[in-house]
Amino acid sequence: MAASDLALTPHPAGYDEDLRLALEDLQLDRWLSAKALLANTRTWALRTSRSQVLAAGAAKGDAIAAWCAEDPGDANALMMRARVLTHRVLAAHRSTTARHTLLPRVSAARAACEDAARRWPADPVPWVCMLALARLDVDHKHWHSVHHWANPPEAMLPRGPWPLLWQVDRRDWPNREAYHRMLQCLQARGNGAVDFTRWVASQAKPGSVLLNLPLYAYVEDYRLRTANGQVASTLGFWTNEQVRYYVELARDGWFAYVTDRNSCSLMDLNYLAYTLTACGLPGAPEVFTAIGPLATPAPWQHVSESRWWQDDFVRARNYAMKQGRNR
Repeated sequence: MAASDLALTPHPAGYDEDLRLALEDLQLDRWLSAKALLANTRTWALRTSRSQVLAAGAAKGDAIAAWCAEDPGDANALMMRARVLTHRVLAAHRSTTARHTLLPRVSAARAACEDAARRWPADPVPWVCMLALARLDVDHKHWHSVHHWANPPEAMLPRGPWPLLWQVDRRDWPNREAYHRMLQCLQARGNGAVDFTRWVASQAKPGSVLLNLPLYAYVEDYRLRTANGQVASTLGFWTNEQVRYYVELARDGWFAYVTDRNSCSLMDLNYLAYTLTACGLPGAPEVFTAIGPLATPAPWQHVSESRWWQDDFVRARNYAMKQGRNR
């Protein structure tokens, strides 16, 4: 079946069937599958991505609390508690009705991160969670932690939670989520996000997943400019030579090196597919083929002019496939 004929079946677990099963159990408040999954996860990168998805699925239930009560010394249980509490804090921050209880939740989440980091010092995930919490510290006059406003490694970069990023780097460089959390923090402060991603891309090696980071910054920049009436035309934004340079860099410096596309971040693939089509650059059909039916809401819902981001995805996919056949 051609990629253009595939019906969409979005799922947070993507092609990871073991993660899908563990996630389903967590949503039923059963934690044994998650415990087994994490015990058999052999890389930091996979541990980071799997635990993020599991936490989102477990955040509305009590499975992780039950796991911690059953085995309070389990490093994976403590890490997942930090993950879930961090997820809940960020969700509360997005909710106008829950912000009045934010400060005690932040303190509880940070304490859980510290507990998990002490239990397994080599684990990068608790530090990734602390980076995520730094996103809430946006006023340098009333900062939460001095570590959130540290001087950058280079003058062109903004102050930020650099010590937390370096803690992750010492344990797992380059950790994809850590750099995305750093980007989100700078975006929340409205300062230096694009410069940060360009700097990261300049440091990244061929094949590095971090070459996708500028795409996220440009999509958010486009969304904000469009919302504020600062974009004269979509074409004008996406045909900018600097923007096109970084989209081509992600395509040729990362995607061209991928050997197992089922192991890719689906969001990275969707951002690359969107930016390639928006820029009118070749290579989108191969990326849509790698995505298959597993589209992700972002970036499509961020830039969609309609209520149904899935329609925008399908239109972009069909157009890309048609253009690919005509080349």
